[in-house]
Amino acid sequence: MPSHLTCRVQHLGRVGYETTFERMRAFTDARDADTLDEFWLLEHPPVYTVGVRAHKRAFNTGNDIPFALTDRGGDVTYHGPGQPILYVLIDLNRRGLGIRALVQMLEEAVIAMLAKLGIDAEWHAGAPGVYVAGRKIASLGMRVRAGRSYHGLALNADMDLSPFKAIDPCGYPGLEVTQLADLISGIGSAAAGARLLAQVLERLGYTPAHA
Repeated sequence: MPSHLTCRVQHLGRVGYETTFERMRAFTDARDADTLDEFWLLEHPPVYTVGVRAHKRAFNTGNDIPFALTDRGGDVTYHGPGQPILYVLIDLNRRGLGIRALVQMLEEAVIAMLAKLGIDAEWHAGAPGVYVAGRKIASLGMRVRAGRSYHGLALNADMDLSPFKAIDPCGYPGLEVTQLADLISGIGSAAAGARLLAQVLERLGYTPAHA
């Protein structure tokens, strides 16, 4: 990929899911041919997000974590503190990039990031995301409107994994999840997010614009 593309990176801290979702849609609808592509690095308070494949399904988790319907692809997953999320807002038409290619590149970026930490990871055909020894460590869901992507990927870094047990993660019964903290010491959520961002930008060929 080219190495001279300029983008805007936003570090948003911990922000509510629905507010972020509305902001992503608004940005995507308002952008024009000259708008820089953006990457938003953040975390969410505890929330289950429900992709289009699961909108008609009823859930009974036995906990008080809220659900949020969303327009990304995929099924249901959990987001919470200790899980860096990178939202990827790219003009795919301008890049000449298809959504399948983008998803593959994001998965490759996560795998490369983990490899640098000595962790062997892989992707599974037909099941977007990244896995370590069969356990999911990163989830991925995207949406494209008018040739522009939004949503992105989430990396389990150092979080409470128990809310995943109340759902079938990504719609797969019995799917186990894992996180960096269970595989390697000394890499907290903030550091993991920074590594994830750097690897994705490198893989996609972007350089952040100076403020």
